[in-house]
Amino acid sequence: MKTFFQIVKHRLTIQTTTGFLLIFSTLLFSGCNRVSYSLSGINLKGAQTIYIANVFNNAGGGPANLGQTVTESLKDYYQKNSPLKIVNGEADIVLEATVTQYDFQPTAIGADQAQQNRFSVTIQVNYTNTKDEEVTLKNTPFTFALNVANTKTISQAEADGTLTQIINQIVFDIFNKTAANW
Repeated sequence: MKTFFQIVKHRLTIQTTTGFLLIFSTLLFSGCNRVSYSLSGINLKGAQTIYIANVFNNAGGGPANLGQTVTESLKDYYQKNSPLKIVNGEADIVLEATVTQYDFQPTAIGADQAQQNRFSVTIQVNYTNTKDEEVTLKNTPFTFALNVANTKTISQAEADGTLTQIINQIVFDIFNKTAANW
């Protein structure tokens, strides 16, 4: 004859198993509906292709490969963070950009020398989405700046990753303004 505790244990096991199966089947079948949610916020209005023109450096400063670095950063970011296919030539979206400012200037002066320098880059963007004419940018500037120690030269700031940080932030801002509509 079973004891009271064995009966209770048996019933709890059955209830736990039944509850688990109920939760599992609910989760399994709830995945069959056609509602989809996106946390990325990307809204391309049916656009499937993007042409990213070579970026030119009209700022008069910066490394010789600055335009190419920005171009590749834009292509990489759009490719990784959107379903758009990058094409050469006719596309649903056209992105053109130019580096218009490249500055490294003192921002805080003390004791006859700079206490801190500000490193800033501005990229001007033209963006056209043929599927959604409301998301068009004409000569829109994107600027980002970082403060660097007074002991660093512009060459050191370019080499230590500061320039990369600036470019990455501008690319992020361009993407959010165009594809993510933020």
